[in-house]
Amino acid sequence: MPPERGEGSAAGGIGVDHAFLALERELAVFLRRARAASGELAREVHPELESAAYGLLMRLEDAGPQRATELAGFVGVGKATMSRQLRALEGLGLVTRAPDPADGRAFLVELTEEGRSRFRAVRGARRARYARRLAAWERSEVAELARLLHRLNAEQEADDRGQTARTAQE
Repeated sequence: MPPERGEGSAAGGIGVDHAFLALERELAVFLRRARAASGELAREVHPELESAAYGLLMRLEDAGPQRATELAGFVGVGKATMSRQLRALEGLGLVTRAPDPADGRAFLVELTEEGRSRFRAVRGARRARYARRLAAWERSEVAELARLLHRLNAEQEADDRGQTARTAQE
C-alpha cells in the first residue's frame, strides 16, 4: 500500500503508510503483553525469579549448557548483568555451573533438575494457553503467523549482527 499523502512525518515530510502504523501499534500491544506475561511466567517458575531470567531458562532448555558469554550475547546484555542474573538463578537452585570440558578455564551454565522441572511445567501451561487462545484459528493460520514472526526475528538478528560488526570496526 503506498504511503498516504498529506500526512507528513518528522523525517522530512515522508507520507505515512497506514499498514506500518497498524503494525507498529499491534507490535507495541503484543510486546507490552509479552513483558507482563514474562513476569507472570517467571513468578510461576519461582516467586523470586526476575522476568528477564525466564528467557535465560528457555535458552538453556532449548540449546543446552552454554557459557555465560554466549547467554549474554543471545540475550543482548553485558557480562556484568549476566553474572548478576546467573548468581540469582544459582541462588534459587535453578541453574548450576560446571567446568567446560573443552576449556577448563571456562564454565558452562545448565539447568538443574529442579530448574528443568519447574520450567517445563510452566512452559507446558503456557503452550496450553496459546492453544486455547488460538483454538478458533486454522492450523495454517497459526503456521503462517509462526513463519512470519520467524522471518521478522531472523531479519532483526541479521541486522543486530551487522550493527555489532560495524560497531566493532569503529
